Amino acid sequence: MAKINDYYQKKQLMEKLSEELAKLEQDQALKSELEFENKVRDLMKKYDKSPKDVLQILGAIDPSISGAKADSSTGSRPKRPMKTYKNPNTGEVVKTRGGNHKVLNEWRQKHGKETVQSWQQD
Repeated sequence: MAKINDYYQKKQLMEKLSEELAKLEQDQALKSELEFENKVRDLMKKYDKSPKDVLQILGAIDPSISGAKADSSTGSRPKRPMKTYKNPNTGEVVKTRGGNHKVLNEWRQKHGKETVQSWQQD
């Protein structure tokens, strides 16, 4: 019986979504936006341009809309490489991507920056 209940629930949901879609299709603002989108796509085809090309062109016209939003999602800079330091006196190992590590700073104060740098392993 669970399958038949699931079937009828999905059928009701589909009917509700169909009604909402029909209402949206009658909306003039949506019609206008869809028409604009189609014209932009036709123009891109005509001039053999990709959406990325269009964004670059628009970014040149108005720098505030340049692809900065799209680029920030992928990360603005590459990850720093992992560095490993091994203290030959204690055998303690520290792995870090940055230079401001608590233990490294303690070692630098105690042994000197150049000495600690020589402990870096490849």
